[in-house]
Amino acid sequence: MGPNEKKTALITGAGGGIGLELTRLLASDGYNVVIVGRDRPRLELLKVDLQLKYRIRVQCETRDLSDTRAPRQLWADLQAAGTEIDVLINNAGVGLYGLLVEQDPDALDQMVQLNVATLTLLTRLALPGMKLRHWGRILNVASIAAYQPGGPRIAAYYATKAYVLSFSKGLARELEGSGVSVTVLSPGPTDTSFDEQAGASTDMLYKRLPKMTAAAVARAGYDGMQRQSIAVIPGLMTKALAVAGELPPRRIALEVNNLLWMPRPSSRIDR
Repeated sequence: MGPNEKKTALITGAGGGIGLELTRLLASDGYNVVIVGRDRPRLELLKVDLQLKYRIRVQCETRDLSDTRAPRQLWADLQAAGTEIDVLINNAGVGLYGLLVEQDPDALDQMVQLNVATLTLLTRLALPGMKLRHWGRILNVASIAAYQPGGPRIAAYYATKAYVLSFSKGLARELEGSGVSVTVLSPGPTDTSFDEQAGASTDMLYKRLPKMTAAAVARAGYDGMQRQSIAVIPGLMTKALAVAGELPPRRIALEVNNLLWMPRPSSRIDR
């Protein structure tokens, strides 16, 4: 067994994409894992694979974390089972594409709950135990959108990720010297199912940008967390976008984002 055999990591959104790749990295390093997602069969298949490959303990938790009651219930169940969380990966998140006035109010509310409230509450619930043990790692997954002044047609999503970045940086400073670190990972375009889940089914310039693999993004975030870095921006293009988004005048970046997310009516994608 490796040095992490007694440590347990909780990963939200573990069933696919960046969350799945982060789970595999943790498992390969000997962490026991609690994998959280909405697709029970997918989680169970992942559990079997991880146990066979790495001989670790894997606990599946099927939860819809966009439900306001879900984070507290998840934590209560973990406490009842005596499961201590040493590493918290707040990866679960969704996007919502379209003009705000046309977006479904329930879907909008669920996105803000998942991207902002659930991430914040799980972090709050994990901190006392980590501070008591003088050791803990928290990785919050934001987006390159967090460094931008806004994203027309995806405005609320951009705002939620700006919250994740600000929250993570402030908390990291708050926890200095405690043995608990906070890292925020801000990926750029990544080869996942995000666009389809967000309802971005039309052709647009944003979808034509080069994409990193989920595995490469996860590795950058994981290594940054292990180094206790505060902020990780994977890829040269993503770093350039982050710098450009923060340079004055930010109005220019806002107009660029408007062009990136504007549908191209002559090349519609039917799904």
